[in-house]
Amino acid sequence: MKFLVRERVFDIGDDFWVTDENGDRAFWVDGKALRLRTTFELKDPEGRLLLTIREKKLAIRDTMRIERDGDTVATVRRHLISPFRDRLTVELDDGTEWEVTGDLLDKEYTIGDDGGPVAAISRKWFRLRDTYAVDVNTYRTDAGGDPALVIAVAVAVDAIGEEHKGGEGED
Repeated sequence: MKFLVRERVFDIGDDFWVTDENGDRAFWVDGKALRLRTTFELKDPEGRLLLTIREKKLAIRDTMRIERDGDTVATVRRHLISPFRDRLTVELDDGTEWEVTGDLLDKEYTIGDDGGPVAAISRKWFRLRDTYAVDVNTYRTDAGGDPALVIAVAVAVDAIGEEHKGGEGED
């Protein structure tokens, strides 16, 4: 199932809606302004909190944690050395890992594991700036088929990419 992410770039706190392929509002990404670390809350259309995406401070490499009800369900980390392409690892609470590869800054990347694709993220399908699609493999019966978790990972990847683009963490 495809989800369309339209960031509202000039709003305080980076709040934006994620719609499904039918144009219906699926998730609200609520960026928390005035926090010491980058924090987003992923909510359903009624405003119920589903997941919290939070930057881990004092980490050697760029790291974002995804939490559900106070428990970490996934950790997204940039690889320390990746000479030919952007690569991140998503460590899930069940011990499995997803790999994120591609062009993070231009939002042209994939998320996958040994079981196959989890999602494809692409901006090429849209002419609007800061709009991209997240095509979630909802046929999966594991965590890879959970649209909220996959959207949260895409938000974390976007936040890590923006920090890296801004020069933080560069050698």
